[in-house]
Amino acid sequence: TSRSSQSIVIQKATASPYSHMGMIVYRQGQPWVLEAIQPVKCTPLNAWIKRGVKQHYVVKRYIKPLSATQQQTLIKSAEQHLNKDYDLYFGWGDDAIYCSEIVWKAYDQALGIKLAPLQKLKQFNLTDPEVKSLMKTRYGEKIPLTETVIAPQAIFESKLLKTVQ
Repeated sequence: TSRSSQSIVIQKATASPYSHMGMIVYRQGQPWVLEAIQPVKCTPLNAWIKRGVKQHYVVKRYIKPLSATQQQTLIKSAEQHLNKDYDLYFGWGDDAIYCSEIVWKAYDQALGIKLAPLQKLKQFNLTDPEVKSLMKTRYGEKIPLTETVIAPQAIFESKLLKTVQ
């Protein structure tokens, strides 16, 4: 669970304690998290864990073993987004990107695996006062209710991933 200012809003809108995610990659034998923050970057795993509430985290993995080639293809797909801006508007385009979007798109583009069904913004709980306030701040009066989105909660609940830690 992120400590970011929008974390509680994501939790309320998605009815989930999970508001941030990334993909573990190894660099020079050390675990890093490729994550969409401002800008998209790789963060040492321990630093990533320390940023979270109560340092709680969950590690999930695809249900079937991936070959070394598949793993590298997956990482390269996610790495194409490095240094992009974080997408505060949760748009589905690739100019800027948010955390669950980068993971979903990496699996889809690299391996043809759709980790969870895509949703529309209007499917979330947008009635909570904090959610309404953030939406109004970000979008004004024109909230893109039909925007395609993927929430951390949807990927967390994916039947294609198993918890390993």
